Amino acid sequence: MTEPLFDIAGHDLSRAFLTQEELDGLLPQCGDMRQVDRVVWINDSSTRAIGIKEVRDDEFWVPGHVPGRPLLPGVIMIEAAAQISSVLYQYRQQFESTKFLGFTRVDDCVFRGSVEPGQQLVLLAVEKKFQRRRFSCFAQGLIDGQVIFEVQCTGMRI
Repeated sequence: MTEPLFDIAGHDLSRAFLTQEELDGLLPQCGDMRQVDRVVWINDSSTRAIGIKEVRDDEFWVPGHVPGRPLLPGVIMIEAAAQISSVLYQYRQQFESTKFLGFTRVDDCVFRGSVEPGQQLVLLAVEKKFQRRRFSCFAQGLIDGQVIFEVQCTGMRI
């Protein structure tokens, strides 16, 4: 069994470290494509983050992704990982919202379980490589403390 990237036991997952307005300034995705509902914590060196996606039964994919037993699509989990990784990078860089990050690569993606409406997906990101225009993070999604997926995301400022 894969372990979480870091211990989250001491963190209040109901907390919002970044306000919705601050998150809007760091992520251009909105509406149905916003996959991070709140950021709970970013460490002092801006190399680790915890985000939350509340998986709802009114999301656009629910009616068509396994009718009768809706499952959060893996590509949306990867998008959530890319978004929490982008928040970490943008927060550290303190860029304005006009700076765009392109998702350039995904490596070593593994799915270990499913995610259903009504569950809270906890997103972890840890910086792997940080450069002025490019970054790479390890990311995971947890349900009830269990690793559901893990991935390495790479992005670039455009």
